[in-house]
Amino acid sequence: MMTAPKIDIDSFWLPKATSTLAGQVDSAWNIVLYTCIVFFLLLMVPTGYFLMKYRRKKEGEVTSAIDHSTTIEVVWTTIPLGVLVVLFFVGLTPWVSAKVAPAGALEINVTAKKWNWSFQYPDGTVSAGKLIVPKGKPVKLTLSSVDVIHSFYVPEFRIKQDAVPGLYTSLWFEATEIKDLTVLCTEYCGNADPCPKDESIPCGHSDMLATVSVLDETKFKEWLETGGEDKSTPPAERGKALFASWGCATCHSLDGSKATGPTMKGLFGRKEELADGSTVSVDENYLRESILVPTAKQVKGFPLVMPTFQGQLKPSQVDALIAFLKEQK
Repeated sequence: MMTAPKIDIDSFWLPKATSTLAGQVDSAWNIVLYTCIVFFLLLMVPTGYFLMKYRRKKEGEVTSAIDHSTTIEVVWTTIPLGVLVVLFFVGLTPWVSAKVAPAGALEINVTAKKWNWSFQYPDGTVSAGKLIVPKGKPVKLTLSSVDVIHSFYVPEFRIKQDAVPGLYTSLWFEATEIKDLTVLCTEYCGNADPCPKDESIPCGHSDMLATVSVLDETKFKEWLETGGEDKSTPPAERGKALFASWGCATCHSLDGSKATGPTMKGLFGRKEELADGSTVSVDENYLRESILVPTAKQVKGFPLVMPTFQGQLKPSQVDALIAFLKEQK
């Protein structure tokens, strides 16, 4: 299970604001909050007073006949209506600002699926479970989902947007501090049944976390040039990290236990029976094909539900995954 960065609380009820949009959102929040408090007191204090002053004093007492007042009715209708109109525009302003990204914003595609996030950059670089962005530059996110509705939420940025199957949605932000933040899914998207024994494997909605790492411009460019890969790490170790970050363990166990897809334990070198009755030897070519074109060969007894990773994983990442799978004895 991913360990999320700690959320800094900057006030009594709000996390620390770390984006240019956050100030507008917080101002709107405060205006609405304090307006509600004022009107709550204007209603409740007189109500409490009237309850005490005009309560029935004795058994059988009859309430006096009080006629209506047109003036009062007009006043208590007009003033709240005016307040509601003002509050509408108070909320509309930051909403519109959050929907229209500035020209020249860095565009990143976000793909949501049970139970992880992946991020694709303009040069084709894909990062799973970690969104890397530069400080002080507008970033536009285009979201989609491959299964059910998810929701992308970063409290410190004050941004939230649903990722909907078959539909593209978008939002933008500009980070103001260099730090790591937490991405939460705020739309219930189900849980695995049963959960994997390994607690490090995402098991459901509450585990669908990612990290936003805000870097300075120089470090961001360095990261982008390498695609986030540490080539000094052995391929099998990089493959292990990819297996976890891309959520492969959600459907493929490493200990031989039954799951949605075939177990990875002892996979390399064995014979797999396919749905059409034929058999295939599991070698590097078969593993590569299964990762990039999972519908090419269906293993008997398992549904064709695995998404393709064509265009999402770089060749070196596919090689690293294969190296890791070959070690699962």
